[in-house]
Amino acid sequence: MRAIHRVAPEQPFQEVLEVGGGRSGLTALLYPQAQITNLDLNPEYAQVPCNRQKRVRFICGDATALPFDNHSFDAITMFDVLEHIPQHKKAAAEALRVLRPGGFLLISTPNENWRFPYYGFMQSICPSDSEIMAEWGHVRRGYTLDELKNLVDLPCLGYATFINPMTALCHDVAFSHLHLLIRELFCILLSPFTWLGYYLHKPEATGTETASVWQKVSNACQ
Repeated sequence: MRAIHRVAPEQPFQEVLEVGGGRSGLTALLYPQAQITNLDLNPEYAQVPCNRQKRVRFICGDATALPFDNHSFDAITMFDVLEHIPQHKKAAAEALRVLRPGGFLLISTPNENWRFPYYGFMQSICPSDSEIMAEWGHVRRGYTLDELKNLVDLPCLGYATFINPMTALCHDVAFSHLHLLIRELFCILLSPFTWLGYYLHKPEATGTETASVWQKVSNACQ
């Protein structure tokens, strides 16, 4: 949330599309004045509280075939979703199609540093890459910033990283195979170190995930 807040434009958006928002309600929290359309493949998410707000419309649909007219939204959010979509180029193209000229695209994804720097000595208690990608439904590890630039083909206005080397230790312990009580104990013991990592982290420092913002220029995709 902190990284996304750093890059999110402070604009009076009226219509915002959240692609793959599921049950998080993140975009509604980010833009409390806007009408939010949350599109997700799982129809069960229609019943969760965040999607039953008056200003939130839930639609069960496919990111690669958006059921909206061209230029329908002031902003589109894709938080931790592109790495789950096999046809990510088609999903990006669809997002640009329904984004209004001058509108903003907000993305968060894992990046090239995902699962560092402690996995080497923690691999006996941590899931393998293949296990965790299967559990989370990933079809790819993530994206470098250059890969995102090639995918969305828009000017990048800014980015901020998160889950840095100091906070990654507690993150990996939390997702390890250790017993729940042991994981909780380790996370409590590590909490001062983790909070210090959050406090010291700079937006463009090394991190395992990236939040970025892109703008569709007014004379593009007309």
